[in-house]
Amino acid sequence: MCLGIPARVVAIVDANAGLALADTAGVSRQINIGLLALEGREPSTLVGEWVLLHVGFAMAVIDQSEADRALALLAQMEEGAS
Repeated sequence: MCLGIPARVVAIVDANAGLALADTAGVSRQINIGLLALEGREPSTLVGEWVLLHVGFAMAVIDQSEADRALALLAQMEEGAS
């Protein structure tokens, strides 16, 4: 099973290298957006968008409601683990 984490793209670090900065629950991290570029997405259009991350790679662009649902489920999982 793969786990995808929602993250919001906040800046493009290096468009040529396919690198962006994303925020996940208040934590900023550098991510790879190269797979989205292969789908024809221009890096600059990703700023402000929610993406689904897996091991640092943005796998898909998702909407706000999907991000909210996934974050709520992750919070429930965290509560159950404590």
